Amino acid sequence: MGRTKVSTLFANKHNNNNYMLPYSNTIRQTLVNRPNTHKDRFPFSLFELLRRLIHSRKVDGDSKTEEEEKVYSWLYTLAQSDKNLVFEYVRSTERGLSFTEADRRLRENGPNVPLEYSFPRWWHLLWNSLFHPFIIILIVLSVLSFITCDSPNGFIMLILVFISVTLRFYQEYSSSKAAMKLSEFVKCPIKVQRCAGRVVQKELVVQVDQRDVVPGDIVIFEPGDLFPGDISQASLTGESWTTDKTAEIREDHSTPLLDLKNICFMGTNVVSGTGTGLVISTGSNTYMSTMFSKVGKKKPPDEFEKGLRRIFYLLISVILAVVTIMFVINYTTSLNLSQSVLFAISVASALNPQMLPLIINTCLAKGALAMAKDRCIVKSLTSIRDMGSMDILCIDKTGSLTMNHAIMVNHLDCRGLPQEKILRYAFLNSYFKSDQKYPLDDAILAFVYSNGFRFQPSKWRKIDEIPFDFIRRRVSVILETEGGHSQFFGRFLLTKGALLEVLRVCSFIENFDKDEISPFSSDDYQRILNLSEDLSNEGLRVIAVAIRKLEMPQICETSNGSKREEEDIERDMVFIGLITFFDPPKDSAKQALWRLSEKGVKAKVLTGDSLSLTTRVCREVGISTTHVITGPELEQLDQNTFHETVQRATVLARLTPIQKQRVVQSLQTIGNHVVGFLGDGVNDSLALDAANVSISVDSGVAIAKDMADIILLEKDLNVLVAGVEHGRLSFGNTMKYLKMSVIANLGSVISLLIATLLFKYEPLTSRQLLTQNFIYSVGQIALAWDKMDEEYVKTPHKSSERGLSMFMLWNAPVCTLCDVATLLFLWFYYKAYTDVTQKFFHSAWFIEGLLLQTLIIHLIRTEKIPFIQDVASWPVIFSTVVTSAIGIALPFTPIGKVMGFSLIPLSYFGFLVLLFLGYFTVGQVVKRLYILVYKKWL
Repeated sequence: MGRTKVSTLFANKHNNNNYMLPYSNTIRQTLVNRPNTHKDRFPFSLFELLRRLIHSRKVDGDSKTEEEEKVYSWLYTLAQSDKNLVFEYVRSTERGLSFTEADRRLRENGPNVPLEYSFPRWWHLLWNSLFHPFIIILIVLSVLSFITCDSPNGFIMLILVFISVTLRFYQEYSSSKAAMKLSEFVKCPIKVQRCAGRVVQKELVVQVDQRDVVPGDIVIFEPGDLFPGDISQASLTGESWTTDKTAEIREDHSTPLLDLKNICFMGTNVVSGTGTGLVISTGSNTYMSTMFSKVGKKKPPDEFEKGLRRIFYLLISVILAVVTIMFVINYTTSLNLSQSVLFAISVASALNPQMLPLIINTCLAKGALAMAKDRCIVKSLTSIRDMGSMDILCIDKTGSLTMNHAIMVNHLDCRGLPQEKILRYAFLNSYFKSDQKYPLDDAILAFVYSNGFRFQPSKWRKIDEIPFDFIRRRVSVILETEGGHSQFFGRFLLTKGALLEVLRVCSFIENFDKDEISPFSSDDYQRILNLSEDLSNEGLRVIAVAIRKLEMPQICETSNGSKREEEDIERDMVFIGLITFFDPPKDSAKQALWRLSEKGVKAKVLTGDSLSLTTRVCREVGISTTHVITGPELEQLDQNTFHETVQRATVLARLTPIQKQRVVQSLQTIGNHVVGFLGDGVNDSLALDAANVSISVDSGVAIAKDMADIILLEKDLNVLVAGVEHGRLSFGNTMKYLKMSVIANLGSVISLLIATLLFKYEPLTSRQLLTQNFIYSVGQIALAWDKMDEEYVKTPHKSSERGLSMFMLWNAPVCTLCDVATLLFLWFYYKAYTDVTQKFFHSAWFIEGLLLQTLIIHLIRTEKIPFIQDVASWPVIFSTVVTSAIGIALPFTPIGKVMGFSLIPLSYFGFLVLLFLGYFTVGQVVKRLYILVYKKWL
């Protein structure tokens, strides 16, 4: 077939403050002035460091940026303009640009890349990885330890710093590489028409790299080309079907951007048809660039990170106050500066939860291994914790809820009744067409074969074919039978395609109820349109089937080389009926969504598909369709209404990629939700980048998998249910350690302060204090293998900003109470308040403190009564036994003598039994009161 001349407005972008239009053109000056590029800055100043530690930027999702508005306005302006005016805007002609002019514009505008972005260097990412609150504390304490000649403690803290910084650097470096891959998405050779010759110019078709395309170029496209034309816009909208493009239309502003018929977008591909297009924008002024410019934007910090920051500030305050008091008191009594400094550093070290980074990463790594068994690849460990806190899962319908391929549903006449004759002709059309097979043809063939129909195609002979194109939007085959098969004898033209295009060539209609063919009336036309609308509202796609019996002389055999006139043949046809298709939901989707709902995770569908199709799928899988909205409707809402609608809606259809991102950000910032997003296309990349938990599938496009934190090797939502359970287990065990460590350390340090005020010597030497801290910190690693209460994993959990602080204020005094009771017992029963009894006091205080901080795990880890209503996992029990045994045995060993310990009488261990029984009793009472007030424990 001949080339279809489509003067399509081809949208690319470019980074330059000057564009290719005349400078007097106010439209160009108003719409496409480019923003200044924001460069990454290296945070040299102390002020910048403090600002980054204290403040976090909130990402709003309510409206377009100024740059997006300019791009949108420019595209709509050209879509509504006459073709000649568009050529004038871009200073080009239908002959194309000369090579000299194209080179000049390339130098002026720069390469045609969607976004000119300076990706951060590896040392910049490494620098950023160092600025974690607890990393800073560890670095400061390790430096002070080396200064005071306490090298072992300094080395331990540096090792913890190395592990944590390495893991964080690796994750951020991987994310940076994912963003860089976006620039590779649109790389491909392009055919352009250029003028050559000094005297007589001649049009030449040359192939140039995509980066060298400039505004004003005439682009020639064919099927498979990654640029404009009759294109499949699934990469931008997420729709399962193709989108028609034509130059023979002038759009208005009411048409959604991605539905503009005369605009083709960078990054989309041609499915069928050929044509030419005029490049109107390149580089950073394309629609795709508005997508790329949003990738890598900072997500709002989650509640867990906020809680850590609040604990960091509290710890800094407490450390400074307590350490100062400890130093002053110790120096006043001992007059030994180095000993006092070392003791103060040891106290600060004991107060800091040194194992927090290691415990967090151990919990998350264990969760990642468990998810790997469920065929999930976890790229970002922190996403496991976020998955446990996730309370909203946004799903792109295509391929997530549905099978992502069409199946045939029915074959209906004009009155909506099934007729086998309609299926027979649709089958023969699909069976004999050879130009290009489409998914709908495969669906028709599969329906016929699987339902046992026998239409005997061997008795038909193909004469000719009129291929499908996006102007006619239909395909016809000419078939012939021989012999006397009643009504099927002779030569026939069988046509199927888009409903309106098939109706356009029909003059008759077959009435199956009367078994007659009658002229096509306006009533018939309206009845068919109403039926089609009803079917579409049910989420079905519809194509029409028509037939015409040909006289033998009317068509020449193609073997003779004569050309038939398509328009003369495709006329006066008989409309016989409709074929309906559906993209069915997966069998596992309904069960998985129900299980997620049981665990407190609400599902929202964010898709580029039509509202009717999405609504039908959602009803079948159990998603509420009471509150639904489309992307074009969202565009008309003001800021407050936008946020309210997003929170309420469960189905959001016909969304652009940028709208998906805004919806996710609105749920995060305004709704205060932890949002997960499941998608597998380029159109999902922005939402994946913005979500707290980004999930893709192994069959997804490269950029979606690069953006994802978690990759599913199977498209089964049930895997996400297991992921949520693993996430909540990891989050719960992390919170166990954090809360237990902070209250134990804080209670212990307060007790040390009280003991220092009462005694004339240190309650523990710096070496004894560091040894005690190290032993129980190592024992706490077993928490990563602990189990959680069944009630805990049924609901999502978030770390509130005040939660950790209030937890400390309630529970730390209980630890201090036990220590004070021990202090009084040693004072009054053993008279351990003189220099002679100093070693005995150190030994007794060491054992009590270590056992208390070991047993506190069992009180904190569950809402229930420990050892009675709930028992910890065997790794935690084993760790408790080993740690306690080491603590009790150490004073009786040669190592204990070297550390300054002495033997302990058995009567003291009897006191410890009573003390810990009292601790668990008081602690359980405080626990019940805390749960009564705050309605939760961990």
